[in-house]
Amino acid sequence: MSTNASEFERARKVLVGGVNSAVRAFRAVGGTPRFIARAEGAYMWDVEGKRYIDYLGSWGPMIVGQTHPHVVKAVKDAADRGLSYGAPNVMESELAERICALFPQVERVRFTSSGTEAAMSALRLARGFTGRTKIVKFEGCYHGTADSLLVKAGSGALAFGTPSSAGVPEDLARHTLVAQFNDLPSVDAFFREYPKDIACVMVEPIAGNMNLIRPAPGFHEGLRKLCTEHGALLIFDEVMTGFRVALGGAQEIIGVTPDLSAFGKVIGGGMPVGAFGGPAKVMEMMAPLGPVYQAGTLSGNPIAMAAGLATLDLIQKPGFFDTLSDRCARLVAGLNDAARRAGVPFCAQSAGGMAGMYMMATPPASFAQVQTQDVERFKRFYHLMLDDGIYLPPSPVEAFFFSSAHSDEDIDATIAAARKALAAVA
Repeated sequence: MSTNASEFERARKVLVGGVNSAVRAFRAVGGTPRFIARAEGAYMWDVEGKRYIDYLGSWGPMIVGQTHPHVVKAVKDAADRGLSYGAPNVMESELAERICALFPQVERVRFTSSGTEAAMSALRLARGFTGRTKIVKFEGCYHGTADSLLVKAGSGALAFGTPSSAGVPEDLARHTLVAQFNDLPSVDAFFREYPKDIACVMVEPIAGNMNLIRPAPGFHEGLRKLCTEHGALLIFDEVMTGFRVALGGAQEIIGVTPDLSAFGKVIGGGMPVGAFGGPAKVMEMMAPLGPVYQAGTLSGNPIAMAAGLATLDLIQKPGFFDTLSDRCARLVAGLNDAARRAGVPFCAQSAGGMAGMYMMATPPASFAQVQTQDVERFKRFYHLMLDDGIYLPPSPVEAFFFSSAHSDEDIDATIAAARKALAAVA
């Protein structure tokens, strides 16, 4: 019988670091990664047969739980008709129509195979539409691994303490202006310095890649005003928050309309999917109608479209997000109560089916504040929870994810495990 340790040793001989995405290597928390053999509902099982309550959710898309029968059937039915065409299929239009209906400012959609591609392409489109080169992003916000965006990024880059990646040319990086999340003056300063050079401001409307950080009142309204005044596009990267914090994404909660939106995760139902969209006048700058080129053989492939449509069938049912939000909030309240009982500087908060936990007394509002949490204490807490069958993202700078498959018993078991773990690290 294989073990997690033996599988990790095997993987390191043929995969870089033994993984295909850096944060999976457990470097941020130490120890041996768990090699997952199967998943169902709210649970995952590793190769040793140990069951975990799953709060990773494949980093967001498993909002209805793992291997939901409706989604699996849709995928199997689509697979029977063909795995990939490299040509148009009807489901592309069906899923795009759903997105346009939920986000009225999105008049045209372009599918990709990943969130990275969606963000990268939206950025290229913004530059092509405005004829400008500079972009503004925020320290700690992660938009995938495109060179222009992998500058002071969050997520895996932040977890490894290398927020700027080697291999990004200085000539390219100088066009990326890095502001501070929730700090409007830091953005205004760039517009004053480069009033005619900034093509766009790209932001996670509710940050999730430096852990979950909510926007301060007026922050996004201020970004909208600055972009409008200076002729720049406002891009919301909703790859993580779209269809997860609310059916209409973070922009539904915030009440601010971006020029372009990037999507992913949930609209693929667990399959590789990304998308970006916006008004026709902007989107039709894309090839084949305009000069901004973007293409992908697997973009809009029938398996991914089927999984996305099936997932939207489920989450568009009346009351889905109210129930999801209420239950996720119950879990968060239980975690905060456990921290109070243990006397540990720990807190948690949620937005829809997305949540964050922090080894600090109050939720952070910025990248700098996230960096002040007790990382060593988080590492001990993480492994105690893992040993007790609770699978959280293996990093102190990642949000965690709740699904409609999590039961009251799962919530209670998680809170009970947290009580023990927090008491042990007090």
